[in-house]
Amino acid sequence: MTTDSNMQNRFRGSFVALATPFKNDVFDEEIFARFVDWQITQGTNGLVPVGTTGESPTVTHDEHQKAVEVCIKAANGRVPVIAGAGSNNTAEALDYCRHAEKAGADALLVVTPYYNKPTQDGLYHHYKALNDAVGIPIFIYNIPSRSVIDMSVETMARLFELKNIAGVKDATASMARVSRQRQLLGPEFIQLSGEDATALSFNAQGGQGCISVTANVAPAACSQMQSASLKGDYAAALAIHDRLYPLHTALFVETNPAPVKYALSVLDIMPEVVRLPLSPGSEKTRTQVREAMKSAGLI
Repeated sequence: MTTDSNMQNRFRGSFVALATPFKNDVFDEEIFARFVDWQITQGTNGLVPVGTTGESPTVTHDEHQKAVEVCIKAANGRVPVIAGAGSNNTAEALDYCRHAEKAGADALLVVTPYYNKPTQDGLYHHYKALNDAVGIPIFIYNIPSRSVIDMSVETMARLFELKNIAGVKDATASMARVSRQRQLLGPEFIQLSGEDATALSFNAQGGQGCISVTANVAPAACSQMQSASLKGDYAAALAIHDRLYPLHTALFVETNPAPVKYALSVLDIMPEVVRLPLSPGSEKTRTQVREAMKSAGLI
């Protein structure tokens, strides 16, 4: 897909991988809508519902679709919504993609199929099937630590020739990948970091934003860091990064999103409820998260 400057400017800056609130183990639409509104007023540049942080593996099909709908309605066109639409079942991913497009999503985030371990050719045909079924941009979500497979730069280049493949959420945490992808696919391929701790370095090598976990808890600071780095003010960006780094670390001492849900409960934004097989963070984790929140000036 050839991305123009308008698209590149639209998908730029601090995007948040939204946590999904549960109350009595049921998706709470009211809390989620308030959370979306708070994110936007805090300066978040874009929203990503029902990704990994949104507990996509354990929400029901209906809850997944409802979360996308609530997010789009609450955003009301103020910022773009990149809807989580991935599955290791291509037919199910097609259903999510079509639903999100019909609901009004601006783009789709599609994770590489986990567990199945498809070949690079299998990856290509999975994404091509989705590309051929919709008319909005698709972002590849490459996260080998969770999906086991790693999409090669060559496969990305092959996919970028299709009409709707616009970019990648890169959660490899490899700075070399940013440059390799930029060299092979060019600056038009939109590269968004999927790893908070290296988001500043990612931008310095050609990235243009982050789909952030930390932005759930510190949306204003994450947005300010992104804005400064994308303007080339790396001294200002580094000062914010240094303040946030303990939080980037603390939010991953246990499986995401358990620490994030705890931090959001401290801020009285949503209950600390995760679905099995995840469990709430330990007391040691909670202490580390609170200390990091204090260091970031959040409490």
